[in-house]
Amino acid sequence: MKSAISNFNVLLLTGLLGGMSGCMAADLDTGTPDTAYEEEPASPAGETPVGEKDKAQTAGHGDFAGTAFVHLFEWRWNDVARECEEWLGPKGFEAVQVSPPNEHISHDTWWARYQPVSYRLESRGGTRQEFINMVNRCDAAGVAVYVDAVVNHTAAFNGGGVGSGGSNWSVRQHPMYSAQDYHSPCAINNYGNRYEVQNCGLSGLPDLNTGSSYVQETIAGYLSDLRNIGVAGFRIDASKHMYHGDIAGFLGRAGNPYTFLEVIGSAGEAVQPGEYTYLGQVTEFAYSSHIGHRFKQGQIADLDQISNGKIASSDAVIFVDNHDNQRGHGAGGVVVSFHDGALYNLANTFMLAFPYGYPKVMSSYEFSNSDHGPPGPGGCSTSGWVCEHRWTTIANMVGFRNVTNGAPLSNWWDNGNNRIAFGRGDKGFVVINKESGAMNQTLQTGMAAGVYCNIAAGDFDNGACTGPTITVDGSGHANFSVGAFEAAAIHVGAQVSGDGGGDGGGDGGGGDGSVSVSFSCQQGHTSFGQSVYVIGSIPELGSWNPANAVLMSPDAYPTWNKTMSLPANQAVAWKCLKRDEVDPNARVEWEPGADTSFTTPSSGTATTVGSF
Repeated sequence: MKSAISNFNVLLLTGLLGGMSGCMAADLDTGTPDTAYEEEPASPAGETPVGEKDKAQTAGHGDFAGTAFVHLFEWRWNDVARECEEWLGPKGFEAVQVSPPNEHISHDTWWARYQPVSYRLESRGGTRQEFINMVNRCDAAGVAVYVDAVVNHTAAFNGGGVGSGGSNWSVRQHPMYSAQDYHSPCAINNYGNRYEVQNCGLSGLPDLNTGSSYVQETIAGYLSDLRNIGVAGFRIDASKHMYHGDIAGFLGRAGNPYTFLEVIGSAGEAVQPGEYTYLGQVTEFAYSSHIGHRFKQGQIADLDQISNGKIASSDAVIFVDNHDNQRGHGAGGVVVSFHDGALYNLANTFMLAFPYGYPKVMSSYEFSNSDHGPPGPGGCSTSGWVCEHRWTTIANMVGFRNVTNGAPLSNWWDNGNNRIAFGRGDKGFVVINKESGAMNQTLQTGMAAGVYCNIAAGDFDNGACTGPTITVDGSGHANFSVGAFEAAAIHVGAQVSGDGGGDGGGDGGGGDGSVSVSFSCQQGHTSFGQSVYVIGSIPELGSWNPANAVLMSPDAYPTWNKTMSLPANQAVAWKCLKRDEVDPNARVEWEPGADTSFTTPSSGTATTVGSF
């Protein structure tokens, strides 16, 4: 199967499912660079930074820019597990980023999670066993888990105390570290001074000597413990405050997991994101500022040039907002967040539709001040959680991202102001109207003729659309009526009728003694190199021979679909089948239970559903 899902399974197979972040003050100092600063120490003897060959073999992140993940900020582990099963898996999210799982200071602010006491998995998120259960349940739902790893520093709040897991601690004295494991105390006064940025305390937090062999082994032990549990990748918090060679050291000791690094780059600063891209992907804060300015204050007509001046698409983790900059921390600039309502919806629509970077969807909670901690447990069923990832447009655009993965930007259109439209080859098309009046425009979509569900306004399920539909004619044109500050989006995985094209279309039927039958297999979670097939009692379905089964499309993963022509008035028995894509007799898994049986109609269409 050559699809986004194959790439996703590569990620799982390889284990590489791939400023001040989380501290009490923002990374905003942009002092004048020193003309001469103390050079950083070399990497420890015997340690070789991860090179480009290693990156291609381990992180491999260029293969995955194009799918999407979500940050369930401050969610409890039990709630994350349930969300993976009920929403993230069915909607096609590749992964979920969770808050730091380490033991932290006992305090109710969100930033308490970013002051580590120990690397025990006992936190506000839950216990170690609850964390393990979450990882297992998310994995079973087809959703990888990324951990926010805080390893640049340790806690300082009130000078000491008892952590969330019961550990006693004081400044520079922790269960895993003592005074000799830190850099000498100093303050960051000038972000143009590399030595200060990478050796002094971020917001007064004790700065670990990440160049020491012991510290690297300790950090690697923490990461390896998480990997052994099943964690697929890591966000490395405050990466620019660590020499990149030090990070290469502890990542290498941990087996080079998939990583994306928080590096806030600002003009005039000594440390820039490009220094870290050989290690993995890097957070592109400039993207957030750019898109925020365009959607809140400027015009969007030139957003086809948004990648100019930024790190390469394959190196970039992008976001409309994140937990820092929605609170005024991070790199500053104009930020659009859930407080902006429709504008935020449009900004996320663009991010998920445009072929640049690896997009992260933010899922927030309401707050009245920047220190405010999370609501109680329960996730989206509890008051106070915003749950942007469940907004119809944002959630369905994740499916758009998956279906159009790898397709080029095409058929760009704009009105020179705040209305834009563009395609992704012949796989999808999106229209964004950031103006106060409705628009009505006929546009070239590049897509095959057919009737498509407008997934920006409704859900597509089992061949039916709960919202409006859009018709593409034989020349690829379609008329779009889009309300003020709204969007429209269509893709081949949400086609109600027509020729479709690729894996998203149907064969039609009728007139030759045949009818169109749509098969759907739900909960079809697969591993790398394995796909889902239709198999059944008639020759068109392989006559129960796995070698002749019919490949389905993962356009709504983990639901797989296939529409095909079958003889009219034909009795059919069938099942869903998983098997190896190369060897039909390998890794075979049959749908449990009895066969699904039906008789095709004499004319028209039919739909039938199975499930693993």
